[in-house]
Amino acid sequence: MGVDGGTVGPVKEQRRHPRLPCRQRCWCEGDDITIYAQIGNLSEGGLFLRTSAPLPPGARVRVRLGGGADEPEMPARVAWRRDPRQDREEPGMGLRFEPGDEGARAVVRSHLDRLRSGS
Repeated sequence: MGVDGGTVGPVKEQRRHPRLPCRQRCWCEGDDITIYAQIGNLSEGGLFLRTSAPLPPGARVRVRLGGGADEPEMPARVAWRRDPRQDREEPGMGLRFEPGDEGARAVVRSHLDRLRSGS
């Protein structure tokens, strides 16, 4: 358990979509913080964001893949976090995409297609 009573690491595998390793950066914006960090893996259902400042589970965020301001924002929630003091695993947080507009989903699928093709 984390200090705030939430889940500190991935406890049980609940993914419905296959993950792909990803090294691109994205913007993640919460109520009082904006993070520009590297993605660890990406799927249609969410992503792992590498950060030494993970937000608490349940926090609502907006994610923008790529660096362009014209990229659509995807609403997401922090599903779990891994604190920096856990030295065996890389710190960060798992973000689960919430239902959003189809344009944003198309952007995620496009990123996944590029990852699959290796470009």
